[in-house]
Amino acid sequence: MKKYFIIIGLMFLLSCNKSKIAAVDASKVDVKLQVERFEQKFYNATPETLPLLKNEYPYLFPIFNHDSVWINRINDKQERIYFKLSQDVFGDFITEKNEITQLFKHVKHYHPNFKEPKIITLITKLDYQNKVMYVDSLLFVSLDMYLGKNNDIYNEFPEYIAYNFEKSQLAVDIAIAISEIYGFTGSHRQFLDIIISEGKKMYLVDIYVPAISDAQKMGYTSEKMEWATLNEEQVWKYFVEKNLLYSTDPKLYSRFISDAPFSKFYIDIDADSPGRIGTWLGWQIVRSYMSKNDVTLQQLMEINADELFKKSKYKPKK
Repeated sequence: MKKYFIIIGLMFLLSCNKSKIAAVDASKVDVKLQVERFEQKFYNATPETLPLLKNEYPYLFPIFNHDSVWINRINDKQERIYFKLSQDVFGDFITEKNEITQLFKHVKHYHPNFKEPKIITLITKLDYQNKVMYVDSLLFVSLDMYLGKNNDIYNEFPEYIAYNFEKSQLAVDIAIAISEIYGFTGSHRQFLDIIISEGKKMYLVDIYVPAISDAQKMGYTSEKMEWATLNEEQVWKYFVEKNLLYSTDPKLYSRFISDAPFSKFYIDIDADSPGRIGTWLGWQIVRSYMSKNDVTLQQLMEINADELFKKSKYKPKK
């Protein structure tokens, strides 16, 4: 069964795995960054000041909840632990503001009509599926999901999920949230459509945060990134030989696109593979296409998967 995957003992350097996107000078792009520390206002609120806070942030206070619900949350021991930890880890948020400013500059360089969302930091009681939420003109950031992967509060999370609970991952997650807006290309049925769509979004992340390693963009450990790089040809061969590219089997999404500790080839090498290998492979195809075709981002988003694949002249690295 291991004929699909032969791991060669090569020296792996993360520096060789940086984005190959041409550098752009976005320093002169004008952006306005607004950050509101809602969690500080909320956990320092009193019964007397709570009404003012509700008026300022009505979208964060469902009208059917009585004030007692919010007072109980403000005084909840566990929530206050999350709050204290977030303040210790993030402090004045200056480093993150600088990182997000650079990210927004790159986004606006490529999308001149981009309107910077107002960033609102908050505590969501470890809602890891909504670490970053981009809604209209607002971008919500759950600080309690970036306190460090080794923090004891994450003991109940699987390692592959907790691995990315680092504040250094925040800019990447924001870039991914923005890519979901600009990279949305409708629904797809065939597996090739899906991996190309995911690849387009990863390409956007590429150009938004070009200085960050591929491993961090994918949320991979260095070992998982090494596996993907060394086995690219064998993964592609598996997809082709198993006739998966034009398959409409819905299970392929959970096997190769969804967050998971590993991808599901259903062979004995599965445990060594990273999750989301279909996304990673689609990203390589899109990169190949963009390196061989002089097209705009808008044209990239509009081209269908089959045409993009043909024009990419993609050949996996051996």
